Amino acid sequence: MPGGHTKNLFLKDKKGRIFLVVALHDTEIDLKSIHQRIGAQGRVSFGKPDLLMEVLGVPPGSVTPLALINDRDAQRVTPIFDATMMEVEPLNFHPLENTATTTISRQGLLAFARACGHEPLIIAVSDKQGAV
Repeated sequence: MPGGHTKNLFLKDKKGRIFLVVALHDTEIDLKSIHQRIGAQGRVSFGKPDLLMEVLGVPPGSVTPLALINDRDAQRVTPIFDATMMEVEPLNFHPLENTATTTISRQGLLAFARACGHEPLIIAVSDKQGAV
């Protein structure tokens, strides 16, 4: 499929804030320092599968920004879209399950997140692009 293939990290900080970090699949993300970039309180860790299901309604391996639709009312998740990813057109994501891939434009992704009540932060999540 043409376009930017992505990865999605469901993260939680020490205060219980939840972040969905979305970047190109080959972006190197340093979990020891990303908290400084995204405004988390202390280091982050991966959110547990039960929290992921509760908040975004998807199992591990199927994390996608399209799952923000399941967080419309509570708005517990802060979406972080990598600045480098947001330069690529189109973008490819799982449509709530990892057995398929769908394509959306950058502007379509932003419009979708906003329609779900989320204002994504567009931040460079890494200084390095390349193999994870």
